[in-house]
Amino acid sequence: MKISLVQTELYYIPLPEVLTDAMHGEMKYFSLIAVRIKTDSGEVGVGYTYTVGKQGGTAVLAMIRDDLAPLLEGHDPRRNELLWEKMQWHLHYVGRGGIASFAMSAVDIALWDLKGKLSGEPLWRLLGGHDNKARVYAGGIDLLLTMDQLARQTDENLDRGFRAIKMKVGRERLSEDVERVAAMRKLLGPDLPLMVDANMKWTAEEAIRASHAFAEHNVYWLEEPVIPDDIAGHRRVLTEGSLPVATGENLHTIYEFEKMIAGGGVSFPEPDVSNIGGITPWLKVAKLAEAHNLPVTTHGVHELHVHLLAAVPNASLLEAHGFGLEGFLHEPVKIEDGWATAPDRPGHGVDFDWEKLDIHRVDIHSLPKIMST
Repeated sequence: MKISLVQTELYYIPLPEVLTDAMHGEMKYFSLIAVRIKTDSGEVGVGYTYTVGKQGGTAVLAMIRDDLAPLLEGHDPRRNELLWEKMQWHLHYVGRGGIASFAMSAVDIALWDLKGKLSGEPLWRLLGGHDNKARVYAGGIDLLLTMDQLARQTDENLDRGFRAIKMKVGRERLSEDVERVAAMRKLLGPDLPLMVDANMKWTAEEAIRASHAFAEHNVYWLEEPVIPDDIAGHRRVLTEGSLPVATGENLHTIYEFEKMIAGGGVSFPEPDVSNIGGITPWLKVAKLAEAHNLPVTTHGVHELHVHLLAAVPNASLLEAHGFGLEGFLHEPVKIEDGWATAPDRPGHGVDFDWEKLDIHRVDIHSLPKIMST
């Protein structure tokens, strides 16, 4: 069996409402870069990645189209480790992490989808089969919502079946954040998990002060308190603050995770399969976390991550991200009473409505030289 064709498309997906966090500002779109890998016997695997806004989407598409597709065509698609290694060394000199990791993610996910379809197994069982369910939380991107809007959003998420909530922090004054966290704790009651996400807004000193202030409201974890490169800062926030620390959505290689974990900077490693190079390295980060007796959590693309958490024994909470694809899927992930269930369809089971997506497909040849976001 050989790969006969690697196709890729770019879509600019409008968000139903403007989302906000501490460092990315207002977000009106996300870019979806989809890959379809076809074999000479007619099977098709689907993968994808995404970026914030319209940034980087054309570059990811170009790397898949111009560098990875010619590299992979003609190879056996079932040799996932070999093909990942080939991609890694083919792109190594021009970028470890960053755009290269995004491009490799989309391709690697498509290869694993193909492998699942060929074997007739869902990914969660193919990759380990620990449990077909994962505890799930609603990941709000809601820094600038009023308190009334935040409460209404939370009520809607509870009605949808969520039993854990994450909210954004990092407003102009810490006292505003503390007031909002206190109100959310009152709304959720004493027991439902409440996480907060600073999106790298603070210095270590500022994050330690915030950690102490949030702790009296029983916050489950403090996410991305400082920039991802500051491992010593993460360790300080974890050891001198009062809350566990989650981080990882901006770590794009297994080596970055190894340094963060070995450096004692994280309680909940948070690899994102769409930007760490795909399922192949995601599983290695999960094993690395397990070896350090740490749980693993996720960021984004919950319809894929539900399989990965369901595959491993050290699963923590699954994030249902604000950049949702539910409106473009024939069968979105089922969420009931705080749990998400991985489907039993072969592969990842993500069945896009390509006609709906096509409305947002970007004709890259028609793009102006300078694009606005």
